[in-house]
Amino acid sequence: MCEAHDANDSIRDCRDRFDLPEHTIYLDGNSLGALPRRTPVRINELLRNEWGESLIKSWNKHDWAAFPQRVSLKLARLLGASASEVIIADSTSVNIFKLLAGALVLSDVETRRIIVSERGNFPTDLYMVEGVNAMLGGKYTLRLVEAEEVEAALDHDVAVALVTQVDYRTGRQHNMAHLNTRASQTGTHIIWDLSHSAGAIPLELAGDGAEMAVGCGYKYFNGGPGAPAFVYLAKALQSNFATPLSGWFGHQSPFAFSGTYVPAAGIERLLCGTPPVIALAALECGIDTFDGVTMDAIGKKSRALSELFMALMRQECGNYHLEFVSPAAENARGSHVSYAHEHAYAIMQALIDRGVIGDFRPPNLLRFGFAPLYTRFVDCYDAVIQLHDVMANEEWKAEKYQTRNRVT
Repeated sequence: MCEAHDANDSIRDCRDRFDLPEHTIYLDGNSLGALPRRTPVRINELLRNEWGESLIKSWNKHDWAAFPQRVSLKLARLLGASASEVIIADSTSVNIFKLLAGALVLSDVETRRIIVSERGNFPTDLYMVEGVNAMLGGKYTLRLVEAEEVEAALDHDVAVALVTQVDYRTGRQHNMAHLNTRASQTGTHIIWDLSHSAGAIPLELAGDGAEMAVGCGYKYFNGGPGAPAFVYLAKALQSNFATPLSGWFGHQSPFAFSGTYVPAAGIERLLCGTPPVIALAALECGIDTFDGVTMDAIGKKSRALSELFMALMRQECGNYHLEFVSPAAENARGSHVSYAHEHAYAIMQALIDRGVIGDFRPPNLLRFGFAPLYTRFVDCYDAVIQLHDVMANEEWKAEKYQTRNRVT
């Protein structure tokens, strides 16, 4: 059955765009995307020719200064956004800081002193709220709610809501269009964190009424570890949006070397320092792996992979106390699923030793991600069979799996 699914997969040839190790089933593209075959070639070319031969001339000869805009143009279609509303810059955390500080300036009235987020949101999002609020004298209150309470929490006293579209632990997915409509009714700004959705599910940021969003380049976009992130800011907000990080590449004329900061007119005002040329080249290769592929095809395969994996887990691992904690409905779930077990860390390490790479999230979750460009249906079957054997043989009880690594 799985082989038949693979044979009928309309995007199966995309797997050939990646350099995947033999005898490895990689179900962790939601943490770090696989290496595109083109990336080492492109980086070597850049190092030897653009940097090595042309040296500083490459800022003009190869137009390095416009690198963020060129790659953003390719990225925008994958987000359902205009190229004039997306820019690649910095990290997800830094971009959250920019958008949050700027959004609070837009909402700076005495009747709006609440920032809303989910209680279980990714920690860096909450840390950034704490940091920005402290910088502003602590005049805001962070209201933490459960995922199902976010809509009701978007009240008239809320300045900004920081919402992660797909939960990093369970894969639970918020309805973006629905929450944006609610926010527009109450005058609340939503900043969307798309780190676990962009590149794996169809997005229509403009069509769904999104105002602000951030996301990373090293997960489903395959840009490499620490790849630059992206930031989205709707056109209607750009002319009055004040970023707190007024770096020279966000200036309207960076090479005029003016002593006074004047922000760029559009999305470029969210740039900050000098573009990381080598990292941008790697990210461009990652984004190029989507060439000729629609996000609808990506989303369709994502849903099919996770549905198959869930069915196989029920069939093969139903007796091993692995509790399914992701939403059952496919339209309420991103591109990963999670299972809870008291010994989840040790189980995952034993599974990795068998060549099946998923990951662990505290306190007790095994997480399996499906990157549609290169994950096969047969990978789902093989992974579940290997997990069955780990559980049946109690391999996870081995002493070597009881001590956690620095990075889990």
